[in-house]
Amino acid sequence: METKETISRLEYGKPPWVFKGRQVSSHALDKQIALYQLHLVKAETARAFIPKEFKLVEAFGYTLGGFFLANYEDSPAGIFDELVVIAGIVWNPPTSCAWAARVLVNSDKACVHGRKDVGLPSQVANFTKIVTALPGTKKGGFGRFLSKISMKDSPSFSKNCIDIQVKEMNNHTAINVCNINLSAAVMTKPPDDSKKWMGPAIKLSLPSFSGRTEYNPHLLKYCCQIECRLRAVPTARVSGPGPCTFDKDKDTNGDLQRNLSIAVMLSKPILALEFNTLKMKVEAPTVVSQ
Repeated sequence: METKETISRLEYGKPPWVFKGRQVSSHALDKQIALYQLHLVKAETARAFIPKEFKLVEAFGYTLGGFFLANYEDSPAGIFDELVVIAGIVWNPPTSCAWAARVLVNSDKACVHGRKDVGLPSQVANFTKIVTALPGTKKGGFGRFLSKISMKDSPSFSKNCIDIQVKEMNNHTAINVCNINLSAAVMTKPPDDSKKWMGPAIKLSLPSFSGRTEYNPHLLKYCCQIECRLRAVPTARVSGPGPCTFDKDKDTNGDLQRNLSIAVMLSKPILALEFNTLKMKVEAPTVVSQ
């Protein structure tokens, strides 16, 4: 799949742009939930993406990066998958903002919008998903007792494993970026009883910087307003295509930037947050004065 730059930016509609994620249920095991995973990223890796005028928020040689993985069932570009690789956090008094190292989407329309309207380093990619059902855990004596007396307040769970392989498309060639392994515990009770299990309903704001790309040279700032049900989950296991090289003299077709973004994905995970029933509103970016 190649990016079609002739797509009109106006086709995305006027801001704010609204994206809605999937809701998990026992009847949709192949639909992953939006996941925001935080990693400890080496400061020297993050600085390769961040403009020099920004100060990286770091401690002991590390900053806070990671990735955001989502599947949108309703958006200006329709249904599509997105993987945002977050290089790190930059200081912007009185707060801090995230900086995206690479954005991978399986939609030409979303890619062009990200590049030109939001100033993101967007690339077209393929997302391949495989769901594997794992053997259920045997119930202990107390669990069997609850089942016999049909206690409605004791939900049962089945475990599933979701593998997501992401390949970036470059000149009709698919380049393996990473494989993300998610362990999902899917509740087998009716969806009406699932809201407590999905975590509390919250609203939050995620400010970010962008721009300074070949498609949008301006330095931009934008904000994502998120409504969702949030809960902490086990971190996803991420594997890469193999050893990454960082020879700047041999950086062809963005190989260096891609390899550095893979290094971010392979850095140490510390926390994963699951966003269920996601609704994300993105305002139009504003140009940041020097």
